Amino acid sequence: MTDIPLLSLAIWVPILGGLLVLATGSDRNAPLARMLAFAVAVAGFVVTIPLYTGFDTTTSAMQFVELTSWVPRFNINYHLGVDGLSVLFVILNAFITILVVMAGWQVIQDKVAQYMAAFLIMSGLMNGIFSALDGVLFYVFFEASLIPLYLIIGIWGGANRVYAAIKFFLYTLLGSLLMLIALLYLFMQSGGSFSILDWHQLPLPIEPQILIFLAFLIAFGVKVPMWPVHTWLPDAHVEAPTGGSVVLAAIALKLGAYGFLRFSLPIVPDAAQQLAPLVITLSLIAVVYIGFVALVQADMKKLVAYSSISHMGFVTLGFFMFNPLGVEGALVQMISHGFVSGAMFLCIGVLYDRMHSRQIADYGGVVNTMPKFAAFFMLFAMANSGLPATSGFVGEFMVVLGAVQFNFWIGFVAATTLILGAAYSLWMYKRVVFGKVANKHVAELEDINGREFAFLAILAVCVLAMGLYPFPFTEVMHASVNELLRHVAVSKL
Repeated sequence: MTDIPLLSLAIWVPILGGLLVLATGSDRNAPLARMLAFAVAVAGFVVTIPLYTGFDTTTSAMQFVELTSWVPRFNINYHLGVDGLSVLFVILNAFITILVVMAGWQVIQDKVAQYMAAFLIMSGLMNGIFSALDGVLFYVFFEASLIPLYLIIGIWGGANRVYAAIKFFLYTLLGSLLMLIALLYLFMQSGGSFSILDWHQLPLPIEPQILIFLAFLIAFGVKVPMWPVHTWLPDAHVEAPTGGSVVLAAIALKLGAYGFLRFSLPIVPDAAQQLAPLVITLSLIAVVYIGFVALVQADMKKLVAYSSISHMGFVTLGFFMFNPLGVEGALVQMISHGFVSGAMFLCIGVLYDRMHSRQIADYGGVVNTMPKFAAFFMLFAMANSGLPATSGFVGEFMVVLGAVQFNFWIGFVAATTLILGAAYSLWMYKRVVFGKVANKHVAELEDINGREFAFLAILAVCVLAMGLYPFPFTEVMHASVNELLRHVAVSKL
């Protein structure tokens, strides 16, 4: 292992860089704030690259571990490490942050420094969540990451932004308070340790296991979001500025799913096995019912927000069938969803910046005035519906295969999303892009500029590369997934 504290850099470079951007002050210095934010975002990405290149794919142990005492009296440590389940999300998060800074370059004209700083600080906090190995450290990062997103929605959002921001905040806060109680219980039971890896080995009776599982289910289920606690997400997405939607979809939703893998499954395996049918049922409801809900949306952002819930239903479904294909497929789906949903929101942002409308009915015939944009949008709409050779297909295909191994009918129901996904994605695409020019506003549209072309092209390359050659992603997670499933199969009673 290297002596350079890579994970600390991944966390603190964006946070300290964000504070530096804040220090540029008022909008007189907006160009400086933008350049500085871009430099910090790139630096934050560069320090995560060695996490991949130096990653040992043969072991499931934690790597790049850092351990420093933080609050010795309660045995709380600054304890970081990544394994195959988390390392890709640290890199994805740093990568998405660059795109978000690019996306807000011209659109955001007031409080530029604060906007950029909020995203950089949030990026660092999210990396903290993915790499924390101490319960209190995880909780601090988990809660702190709410604050920048709350501000981003509440300050730079749409007309109904305050309602959306408060709803988002209260939902998530309520869930995480239950998690805090579970963490404190585990601290007491383990003889005063907050180490997540110690908790993985802690034997527990079945009743507390079930209660802890339910506490984690509510905390992480709100974040994912799972049906029926998903209603904050469409509001938050619709009101958030484009960058906020991208980070929310690409990274924030992954925190909940990651929590299941790091906490629920290994700490309370017996409860997870017993209550798996519950989670599978909720996942299938999300996958199918929310797919139908997405079909009738008139607002493009709401449609993509509902499609996110449906895709994340696939992820929770994959986790709780306890076979390697399902879990790996769900992880691949999480990474892919980061690219695809981020790209979809960026595409909608490109249209919104020009027309200031999210209503599908206000568009039509966009291909006539924006051919380059229409080509990118086509690729991402296809990826959103799971077209083979795009990243959207790989994860869904693996989860469906795992589901069929587990139970044919669950696989059958899960596979209907592929049809629903194609229906809502392509029907939206058809109404917005094809046909005659609908009105004079569409006739006046200008095609994407170099900056927009750059971030859409980068994402297009990611989506196609991951769809055509997913091996670099799956090889990283392989050892950790097998170890997790071996661990879950052993009873702790």
